[in-house]
Amino acid sequence: MTTTTEVTQERRLVTAIPGPLSTAAMARRSDAVSGGLGLTFPVVIERAQDSILIDIDGNQIIDLGSGIGVTSVGNATSRVVSRVIDQVQAFTHTCFTVAPYINYIEVCEALNRLAPGTHKKKSMLVNSGAEAVENAVKIARYYTKRPAIVVFEHAYHGRTNLTMALNAKNMPYKEGFGPFAPEIYRMPLPYSFRWIGNKATITEDAIEMITHKIEKEIGAHNVAAILIEPIQGEGGFIVPPKGFLPALAQYSRDNGILFVADEVQTGFCRTGHMFAVEAENVVPDILITAKALAGGLPLGGVTGRAEIMDSVHISGLGGTFGGNPVACAAALGAIETMEQDNLAVRAQHVGKVLSDGLKALAAKYSVIGEVRGMGAMQAIELVVPGSIEPNSDATSKVLKYCTANGVFILSAGTYNNVIRFLPPLVITDELLADALGVLDAAFGAL
Repeated sequence: MTTTTEVTQERRLVTAIPGPLSTAAMARRSDAVSGGLGLTFPVVIERAQDSILIDIDGNQIIDLGSGIGVTSVGNATSRVVSRVIDQVQAFTHTCFTVAPYINYIEVCEALNRLAPGTHKKKSMLVNSGAEAVENAVKIARYYTKRPAIVVFEHAYHGRTNLTMALNAKNMPYKEGFGPFAPEIYRMPLPYSFRWIGNKATITEDAIEMITHKIEKEIGAHNVAAILIEPIQGEGGFIVPPKGFLPALAQYSRDNGILFVADEVQTGFCRTGHMFAVEAENVVPDILITAKALAGGLPLGGVTGRAEIMDSVHISGLGGTFGGNPVACAAALGAIETMEQDNLAVRAQHVGKVLSDGLKALAAKYSVIGEVRGMGAMQAIELVVPGSIEPNSDATSKVLKYCTANGVFILSAGTYNNVIRFLPPLVITDELLADALGVLDAAFGAL
């Protein structure tokens, strides 16, 4: 099945951005919607397909954010749309823990099959990444009978009370919302670009520092889980140095600690692997997923070793909408698309095109301090030229220029100075080239 009218995969501006209709809609938004919600792009989207967004003024905009890494298989892609339509026509809700349905089971079977490791796995489904993180922590504490959770600098795990405690960045995620959940302990992260020690021994030094702090400040026997994003998302696409994740996982195994991988942003082919931990053959005890799982519908998952997932008492896990049948139908369509269209390989190609283009810009503009990433998860960190001082002002100007010229990109980073690229994995090379050209002009205009 395809949509009635195909959207041409090209950037096309028919008004200024924002146009008059979006400007009027933004006034309605201001009047009706809580001011506590942020706004990245001042346009209202009417339609989208694959890598193009169309606003209500008719502008066609290149999407390099995928709704924060959600529409990896392309917006409104055919397999997702057709399965959702069929499911909506069948039924929309029963609550899986009241009256089960088969596609919830099928999504869990797919997650169990796709997650790293040959051991027996089981899964549960929830509504979002934050809810998946919460449940992973609940399960880890229940299974280990230990209270402490270890997290990392620059981490982001969600906006609920518990996940705010897990987050590293105060503003805007935590400011004024405390007190937060206890027994959360933060460890240093080997952030190569800003590492003040010997970068040649960064992995060994970081592991020594972390394990020392765990032993002396918490006690390894009190730690239920070490929770980490294999590549940090909101923190600025920080890629840990080679060997760091395997060493951390080994330390966890040696001390009866569960190694929990938050793959909400890195999962489902984004990094050129089905899951980012596969790059170094790391097998987590618990894997957390969401975002790209259901091709645009709200769904999250927790997948873990069967004995861990079965340890919780009956009805200790659940929720009214968790694993909604329509979202499950979308997930089956998204997973089918990822596998049949080999989007992990496509992500490697998209990542190379992006990385090569960004490195060429870095050679041209000294405001770009570093290009980093894995697969189709790439970023540039902007600095004051000649230093590593964060340059958030330049970041804001580049984003504003790109938005005005029909290219949507996202910022990130603890210092608000990282531009991240999360295009749909089906994006064409022509759109990537066009977007990189706009980005080049944005830096030229600084």
